[in-house]
Amino acid sequence: MWVSDLLCIVGWFSIAFAKDVIWLDFGRISSGIGVGLISYVVPVYVAEITPKHMRGAFVFSNQLLQNCGVALIYFFGNFINWRALALIGAIPCFVQAVGLFYIPESPRWLAKIGTDKELENSLHRLRGRDTDISRESTEIRAMTQILEQDSKSDLSDLFQKKYSRTLMVGIGLMLIQQLSGSAGVIYYTSTIFRKAGFSVAIGSSILGLFMIPKAMLGLILVDNWGRRPLLLASASGMCISSGLLGVSFTLQKFQLVPELTPIFTFLCVVVYIAAFAIGVGGLPWIIMSEIFPINIKVTAGSLVTLTSWLSSWVVTYTFNFMFEWSAQGTFYIFSGICGASLGFIWLLVPETKGLTLEEIQASLTTQHVTTFLE
Repeated sequence: MWVSDLLCIVGWFSIAFAKDVIWLDFGRISSGIGVGLISYVVPVYVAEITPKHMRGAFVFSNQLLQNCGVALIYFFGNFINWRALALIGAIPCFVQAVGLFYIPESPRWLAKIGTDKELENSLHRLRGRDTDISRESTEIRAMTQILEQDSKSDLSDLFQKKYSRTLMVGIGLMLIQQLSGSAGVIYYTSTIFRKAGFSVAIGSSILGLFMIPKAMLGLILVDNWGRRPLLLASASGMCISSGLLGVSFTLQKFQLVPELTPIFTFLCVVVYIAAFAIGVGGLPWIIMSEIFPINIKVTAGSLVTLTSWLSSWVVTYTFNFMFEWSAQGTFYIFSGICGASLGFIWLLVPETKGLTLEEIQASLTTQHVTTFLE
């Protein structure tokens, strides 16, 4: 996280004081690497330090705070130029860099490197000095030792049969998150509104205000409903709203009820973004932080994060071309992908609500279930 903060600070300052396009490119690369690192490390860290009964809400709070940041930038962007916005972007990085001095290392990481006393100190700082942490520390040590004896964190270990389901779930959820069109819809909202004839200024302002409440809804529901029901509800909402956006642009193409197309498109975009936010937007990161055992967490997490950002780039890059080719066809494709994702979630994604990380990982790597439980 310190490395990520440093990269982001360097990136934002390079953008803010850019003399030419080279500075801008360097700033984007530096902050991009920083964001790429932190987008993986933060959910994993939060999942590893949080008690099982509130883990989902704590990891989902990362999504909430991201939305708070987006909403603030939407707001300040109406009054402040981009150089000042870049300096504002560096402020949270400085705050976190200082705050990292006051938080403990992950107890599961400490178990992996074999420092038992520091592991117990970390758990006491997280759970309270008077809390009995003996059972939790024993479970963490036991599962870590089993996994470390079995294999090390090598790329080849990812392709062992016992890890096939976890890897498939992690990569599959990231592909669903991006190929469902989320990056295209969110980044090109103004283009969609303009095509539909809806006011870009009004639409962007309302969506900016909508960012925080929609993320709070997922935060409230994640530990009440569970991961699977919330993912299924989210994918269903995205499937329906994408299909209706396709219908809206089909009606526009044939000049049917043209007076309803703008408002209908706006409402469908709002429903799509809301459905995305309560499940598919944040839950893949939560589940990814829960399912990978400590011995493959680095390599598996890196591969899954790479999948997420690469597929996001593909969708972002191709969205404009697809939208110019056929606005309605683009959203019918996204709707079909969302519909197909329901089968994937139903058949493969495990429910992790209320389980410790060790219980989740033992259940997914079936070879070790009996040993761990004993």
